[in-house]
Amino acid sequence: MTLPLTPSFRLDGRRALVTGASSGIGLGAAAALAAAGAEVMLVARRAAELEATQDAIRAAGGKATALALDITDLAATARAVADHGPFDVLVNSAGLARHAPALHTTPEDYDAAMSLNLRAAYFLTREVARGLIDAGKPGSLINISSQMGHVGGPDRAVYCANKHALEGMTKAMALEWAAQGIRVNTICPTFIRTPLGEQTLAIPERRAWILSKIKLGRVGEIEDIMGPVVFLASDAAAMITGTHLIVDGGWTAE
Repeated sequence: MTLPLTPSFRLDGRRALVTGASSGIGLGAAAALAAAGAEVMLVARRAAELEATQDAIRAAGGKATALALDITDLAATARAVADHGPFDVLVNSAGLARHAPALHTTPEDYDAAMSLNLRAAYFLTREVARGLIDAGKPGSLINISSQMGHVGGPDRAVYCANKHALEGMTKAMALEWAAQGIRVNTICPTFIRTPLGEQTLAIPERRAWILSKIKLGRVGEIEDIMGPVVFLASDAAAMITGTHLIVDGGWTAE
């Protein structure tokens, strides 16, 4: 008997683009992809923090290059992808949150969140896919969504709106590009201990509410997202597209 072999989780020879790579989930995703053998281009607005991430990955034996870029600048982003691509893997982790009761949402906060979390994600994903199609290559495009792309939450009408929209965008793009071997999926974390997440976790009543919803009894850590990123980027996920991987400790199970 010849046993089937597990497809490789290694990413040697592949090039990855990670946005929001200077901190939090983006930094973790970049470190995970580099450890799996990918050559990673790190994108964020904060050049100093980005270069520190680059240096740390290189010191650990990985391959990384920093590119300071504001992905809400669509023209600059398109040029960067064209100049440095094609990329076999995209992890779109750049994002922001401006939580407030719906009655207090300002147009400025709405526009800022939608501009980065949805508009920039849409056009970045499109440009990476364009590069792959032009090169005749398959690829894996991963959008960091949220459990809030599947449920609601207090003070999160705008955040839920853009994450629900990101889920629909991902499904539609997956259908469009499946024939070219381009997979498009989301990862949907619960509350993760990042600089952004700590803003909510620092509020005692909100932390208590969060822990009451996460059935595993703890908030997420950056390491909880790193394995899912490598999995979806790799050949081990070759038949997975147009769907979401929820990493929420059981929040959405009930």
